[in-house]
Amino acid sequence: MNPTPLRVGITPAHTCSYLPEQYEQLIVLMDDNYRTASGYEALLQAGFRRSGNDIYRPHCTQCSACQSLRIKAAEFAPSRKQRRVLHKNSDISWQLNDTDKPAYYALYERYIQQRHFDGSMYPPSYSQYKQFLFSDWLNPVFLEFYQRDKLIAVAVTDALPDSLSAMYTFYDPEFEARSLGTYAILTQLQLALHMGRTYLYLGYQVDNCKKMNYKSSYLPHERLENKVWKKYTIPTDRTLHNQLNPA
Repeated sequence: MNPTPLRVGITPAHTCSYLPEQYEQLIVLMDDNYRTASGYEALLQAGFRRSGNDIYRPHCTQCSACQSLRIKAAEFAPSRKQRRVLHKNSDISWQLNDTDKPAYYALYERYIQQRHFDGSMYPPSYSQYKQFLFSDWLNPVFLEFYQRDKLIAVAVTDALPDSLSAMYTFYDPEFEARSLGTYAILTQLQLALHMGRTYLYLGYQVDNCKKMNYKSSYLPHERLENKVWKKYTIPTDRTLHNQLNPA
């Protein structure tokens, strides 16, 4: 795609949902020419993200905490903890589906009600579920996870020409001890290899937000910093930086 100026809008500043002491602004795409799989992939490379039909990127003048994070599937090496998650879930099977099913929303509703009753997605509704995960220009795929014949988790994923983008994972709260969020990411990395995709995009890493800093444990990975993708290979990359530059 030839580089052309993007038509975008900017939201008013409001309290950040990740770091409440900060204010958040977003750049929102207003250009329909990029609402295609290849167009969206180009925007992912520039730090954008999809929510429903909307494509956006943080544009905060006083903060740069949100960093896009992606993993090159062929280079990823699971940690000891992640290998334990794989072993713990060795009795789970998964399959790929390209259409929505009523069972998905039933699982999503139960997940939000029990796991995120204190968040902005509560109370759940079917219209909110559709507006969040689906779009008119890109159909996600659904990784279904089963224990025997029971659907216990769904990972909603955007399949793009050279990458996968993890949208959202929800699961049966009764299986919380199995670390199904972690297992879903590990499975999506396997799926990326199987489908011949280079990257799995995980959205934004926010180091100082407990709900958003788990992505850094998948190594090696790349983060978009000052418009350049920087590679992190071992945990000491960030640990050593913090030791040398204490807050």
